[in-house]
Amino acid sequence: MPAKSIARGLDQLITAPPDASVADLGRIMQENAVGSVLIVENDEPVGIVTDRDLALEVVTKRLDFDTTAKEVMTRDPVTVTEDTGVAELSERMKHGRVRRIPIVDDEGKLTGIVTLDDLVVLLEGEMEDLAAVIKSEAPPY
Repeated sequence: MPAKSIARGLDQLITAPPDASVADLGRIMQENAVGSVLIVENDEPVGIVTDRDLALEVVTKRLDFDTTAKEVMTRDPVTVTEDTGVAELSERMKHGRVRRIPIVDDEGKLTGIVTLDDLVVLLEGEMEDLAAVIKSEAPPY
């Protein structure tokens, strides 16, 4: 199954430019009930800021709320292409130690995002299907 089929599309992505303030990023996360904002420049993902980044970078270092995303973002986020399979996507998450992976097209332009939550929901459905097969073939007890 390709990443594109389980990704949240552009219409569901929460993005901001590198010069967005951390105060704005926090507000965006709160208003949209999300834990991250993709930082995009020329339609390409250049970073990501998570709620954890805000807590660790801004709060613990007592940074000014006018500090920009560029100063606290994780740069060059791990990305995958639209046709990346779920197994490789999972491996990239594991090796990159990330919970969110932007999806890009062949030109590196942002087309979506896949989160660990998306994978868990997908796997839940797959496990239900497998359990149904087992139940249908199991003898009555």
